[in-house]
Amino acid sequence: MSETTAARPDRADTSTHPQDRPKGRDLAVLKRVLDFVAPYRWRVVLAAIALVVTAAATLAVGQGLRILVDDGFADGDPAQLDRALAALIGLAVVLSVGTFSRFYLVSWLGERIVADLRNAVFARVVSLHPGFFEVTRTGEVLSRLTTDTTLLQSIIGSSASMALRNMLALTGGLIMLFITNAKLAGLLMLVVPVIVLPIVLIGRLVRKLGRESQDRVADVGACAEESFGAIRTVQAFTHEAEDRARFGDEVAAAFATAIRRIRLRGLLSSLAILLVFSSVGFVLWVGGNDVMAGRMTPGELTAFVFYGVTVAFSVGIISEVYGELLRAAGATERLVELLEAEPEIRAPSDPTPLPWPAEGRLAFDGVTFRYPSRPDTSALAGFTLAVAPGETVALVGPSGAGKTTVFQLLLRFYDPAAGRVMVDGVDARAADPTDLRRRIALVSQDPVIFAASAMENIRYGRPDATDAEVVAAARDAAAHDFVAALPDGYDSFLGEKGVRLSGGERQRISIARALLRDPAILLLDEATSALDAENERLVQNALERLMQGRTTLVIAHRLATVIEADRICVMEAGRLVAEGPHATLMDTSPLYRRLAELQFGQGGPEGPISARRSG
Repeated sequence: MSETTAARPDRADTSTHPQDRPKGRDLAVLKRVLDFVAPYRWRVVLAAIALVVTAAATLAVGQGLRILVDDGFADGDPAQLDRALAALIGLAVVLSVGTFSRFYLVSWLGERIVADLRNAVFARVVSLHPGFFEVTRTGEVLSRLTTDTTLLQSIIGSSASMALRNMLALTGGLIMLFITNAKLAGLLMLVVPVIVLPIVLIGRLVRKLGRESQDRVADVGACAEESFGAIRTVQAFTHEAEDRARFGDEVAAAFATAIRRIRLRGLLSSLAILLVFSSVGFVLWVGGNDVMAGRMTPGELTAFVFYGVTVAFSVGIISEVYGELLRAAGATERLVELLEAEPEIRAPSDPTPLPWPAEGRLAFDGVTFRYPSRPDTSALAGFTLAVAPGETVALVGPSGAGKTTVFQLLLRFYDPAAGRVMVDGVDARAADPTDLRRRIALVSQDPVIFAASAMENIRYGRPDATDAEVVAAARDAAAHDFVAALPDGYDSFLGEKGVRLSGGERQRISIARALLRDPAILLLDEATSALDAENERLVQNALERLMQGRTTLVIAHRLATVIEADRICVMEAGRLVAEGPHATLMDTSPLYRRLAELQFGQGGPEGPISARRSG
C-alpha cells in the first residue's frame, strides 16, 4: 500500500456533511448564480419584456370581463358584445406569443447558465490539491456536479420565471383590486399578514430539509460509485448482499428526508391556498351584498373576482415556487462551496522560471511533511537527498517509510512543512506547478487507463502529439503489437479503467504515455510488482528504454528489480537511513540486509532483474 492510500481517511468521514458546514444564508446565496447570468443580460432583458407583456395581457383580461358583463350583457348590445369578444381574443393572442417567447428565452437561459456552472465547478475541482480529496468523497462531488446543477436548471429555466410572472400578476392584481373597489381590496389586505407569516416560517424549514435531502442523495451516489468502482472485489468476496443492504440504508435515509421535505412543502402550499381562498371568499361575500344593494355593478364584481382569483392563484404558485427556491438555495450552497474552495497548491504571483533545457537535477533539503488527514504523524522527517541528472536512484524500505510521499512532493501535490524540494536548482514552491509537472512522468503500480481509445490514452501524455508519434511511443513501450491486434486497433475502446486489457497491457499503455511525454524526470512506483514473470520481462524492457538519459526515481519493495540501480536509498519512518550499492548496503545497513534476506534468503538474489538503463 502506498503512503497516499494509507493517508486517506475512512469512508465514514463526515466533514462534508451539513452539520459541519456554515449555516445557510437563505435565498441570498442564489445571488451567486447572478455571476453566471451577467454574460446573457440581453436575453434576460428580452425575457423580462415578454414576462411584462404576458402579465399585462393577463391583467387586461379582467377589464375585458367587466366591459363584457356591464356593456354587453347588461345593456343587451350585440355589437358591444362582439367588440368585447374580439378584444379578449386579441389579448389571448398576445398572451400566447408572449408566453412562448418567455418560455423559450428562460429555458435557454437555464440550460446555458447550468452548462457554464458545471464547467466552472469542474474547472475548480480539477485544480484543487489532492488533500481536498482526502476529506471529500468523489461521489459527493459528482452529486453536486450533476444532481445539484440539474435542480438549478429547473429553477432558472422554469421556477424562477414562474415566480417573477406571478409576482407581477400579484402586484398588478393588487393594484387592479384597489382600482376596481378600494373597500373590498382593503378588507383583503387585512388578512395578508395571516397568510404570509406561516408561509415564511414553514419555508425556512423546507429550505433546511432541501439541503439535507441533497446531501442524502449525494450519499446514495457515493455509495453506488464506491461499489461499482470495485465491482470485481465486491463479487469476489460475495459481498453483494451486504452492499445491497448498505445501499438500501442510504436510499432509505434519502427517502425519509425527502418525505419530510415533501410533507412540509405540501403543508406550505395547502396552507397558503386555504388561507388565500378563504380570505377571497369572505371578501366576495361582502362584494355580493354590495351588488345586491346597488353599491357595485355586476361587471365590477366580476372583474374583482377575476383579480382576486389571480392574486390567490399567484400567491399559491409563489408559495410553491418559494419551496423550490429554498431547495435550490441548498443546492447552490453546495456548489458555491466548491466554487469558493481555494487550492492550497498554486503558482506564485511571480513564479521562478525553470531552466531550459531541463537537466533533471533533484534535491530534498531537510524536508519534513505531514499529510493533512494525519497532522500528528510525520510522513517525512528531516529528509535529505540529492539526485544527479541522469542518475537512477531506488527508494526501498518498509511500507509507510515515506517513499511515495517523496513522489507526491516532487509533483508538488503538497508543500513541505519544513525544508525545500529543489528541481533543477529551483525551489518547487517558487515555480509554476504546471511547468514543474511537465518535466516529470509517473508510471505507477496501478496504471490509470481512461474510458477512451488506446490512441487517446497514450496521447494523454502529450495532447498535441501526432498519430505517428503515438504509434512510435507504443512501439518503444512494447505495446504496438497488442494494440494493433485489438478490434479497431488504436481506435479501440479500452473500457472503464482499461477493463479490456490485462495488467501487463495496461502497464505498457502507461509506459507509452510516459515515453510520449519525453520527461526529464521519471518516477516509477512499483511499476512491475503486480505482473507475472512474462509480463514483467516485457514491461521491464520497455522501462529500460524509457529510463535512458533520464533522471529516474524507483520505488521498489522487490529488491531484485533495483539491485543494479546507480544508488539504493533505504528509508525508515520518513528518514533516509542508508544509501549505496547493494553489496555495500548488505554490509552496512541492518534494515536493508533484513529486507534482502527476507526476499532472497541467505544466498542473495535469484535472477535479479535490472532496473538500470541499458547502454
